[in-house]
Amino acid sequence: MRSCQIVMGPAGTGKSTYCKNMHEFCAASGRLTYVVNLDPAAESFDYPVAFDIRDLISLEDVMEELGYGPNGGLVYCMEYLIQNLDWLQDLLLEYSDDDYFIFDCPGQIELYSHLPVMKHLCTALQEWSFSICGVYLIDSLFISDPSKFISGILCSLSAMVQLELPHVNVLTKCDLVDEQELEKYLDPSSGYLLETLTNATTNKWQPLSRAVCNVVRSSVSRPWAFVHTDG
Repeated sequence: MRSCQIVMGPAGTGKSTYCKNMHEFCAASGRLTYVVNLDPAAESFDYPVAFDIRDLISLEDVMEELGYGPNGGLVYCMEYLIQNLDWLQDLLLEYSDDDYFIFDCPGQIELYSHLPVMKHLCTALQEWSFSICGVYLIDSLFISDPSKFISGILCSLSAMVQLELPHVNVLTKCDLVDEQELEKYLDPSSGYLLETLTNATTNKWQPLSRAVCNVVRSSVSRPWAFVHTDG
């Protein structure tokens, strides 16, 4: 059975950087991996691209020919991919059953939270005998604002429920935040998140804060810290 990671998360969280570092880590460990670009708006890469959705359709062409904006154009591109999954399947068939793939996905959050596009893609990969892990990236700079961190975690939970995959949360840009502060957020079961969120809200919203923190504590996997290295 072939294996892959579906790398998700909002724009700017460092998905391509994660893919680059994961590719280099696997190479150093003797594990050959192939990174697939599924972002039709991508412009350049720091990793070798096995194949690229822009060879099928690009956001620039859609915006120019159909007059769509960036968001609508990106959704159109991903829907076009789903309508032409034979293109992706034919490319994947050129690789062996032991090969490992990393799919670098777009940063439009609705693709994971409620639109059916990524669900259809994951279902197709499973039908093609892929074992899939969802990797959801969250910007660790959010820990400076408890409300932003909760928002990021809930978006991750939405993707986990929508896609129904084994799921890992990864905090990125950890080298830019205080290590001791970061450690407090790496364990959702601790009371630190609730305490911090409660202190930042009025009495009116504290019951909601407790309820949300309970959902996070019981439903969301422990986030893992990812530190980007250049070497």
